[in-house]
Amino acid sequence: MEKPSQSNTLYRGRFSVAPMLDWTTKHCRYFHRQFTQHTLLYTEMITTGAIIHSKYDHLTYHQQELPVALQLGGSNPQELEYCTKLAEKYGYNEINLNVGCPSDRVQNGMFGACLMAKKELVADCIKTMKNTTALPVTIKTRIGIDEQDNYEFLCEFVHATHQAGCNEFIIHARKAWLSGLSPKENREIPPLNYERVYQLKRDFPHLMISINGGIKTIEEIKQHLQYVDGVMVGREAYQNPSLLGYIDNVLFDENLPIISPREAIEKMYPYIEQQLSKGVYLNHIVRHMLGAFQKCKGARQWRRHISENAHKPNAGLEVIETALKFIAE
Repeated sequence: MEKPSQSNTLYRGRFSVAPMLDWTTKHCRYFHRQFTQHTLLYTEMITTGAIIHSKYDHLTYHQQELPVALQLGGSNPQELEYCTKLAEKYGYNEINLNVGCPSDRVQNGMFGACLMAKKELVADCIKTMKNTTALPVTIKTRIGIDEQDNYEFLCEFVHATHQAGCNEFIIHARKAWLSGLSPKENREIPPLNYERVYQLKRDFPHLMISINGGIKTIEEIKQHLQYVDGVMVGREAYQNPSLLGYIDNVLFDENLPIISPREAIEKMYPYIEQQLSKGVYLNHIVRHMLGAFQKCKGARQWRRHISENAHKPNAGLEVIETALKFIAE
């Protein structure tokens, strides 16, 4: 297989952590940032309706989380235009349109993976968003949906939306079944087809193509980067965040340190104290840290102590400090 030439310039999406509903909250992103300064982090998918109509401010984040991309769910060009303008004011680094989520709720709202079958509508959305902002406007999508899963279908979608102004695509290397499979099953059952994403990069060399789906190790990341511009990791980065401690050193600058889970957790202390003083419950923060010591001696005791104590009234840093004693140096 011929490998595309690689530029020495590292673009901002070389490595990213996927948007994951209920997982990549602002507390999670702040934790992940303690491991890596160069990784592009994503918000959970936030619908345009939630941003426009909710009394709650869905777009706030801590400046130390940057660089952060906002992932939007929606298909109304005017609503996406409004949310894009707002996101730019908030200082996000990228606006990403979700064209990959297969859940029934998302389909009923006419966004997510079902939009692959409506490339003209997606193109209208992208064009409107691009005309609104100088920020990168990107698309996260699948390689296909239902029976529309041939390579030509994917190319037609990419071509149409690129013509509208999208130059960066994150491709989950599985197709999505819009009925019959749950979102969880759609992340596991449809087979991975990395070669199709590689082929897309070969056929669209002028586009930034990132790959997503089933990637778990540094070696796998490095392998994919021989064929595409960027790698996005989801569940593995969340469930085993120690992976993130190697990213800056291995993918960006070998002079940068490798960050251990213990270091990352201890760097969280000032943030945790600040959040507790605002009335945030400890559990809302540390639930994202449970997998920090995966495969380490004492990891089970760490998880148990956090799980049994972080939800208690007035729980504070002492819960974490005690749990850390179970971890072997």
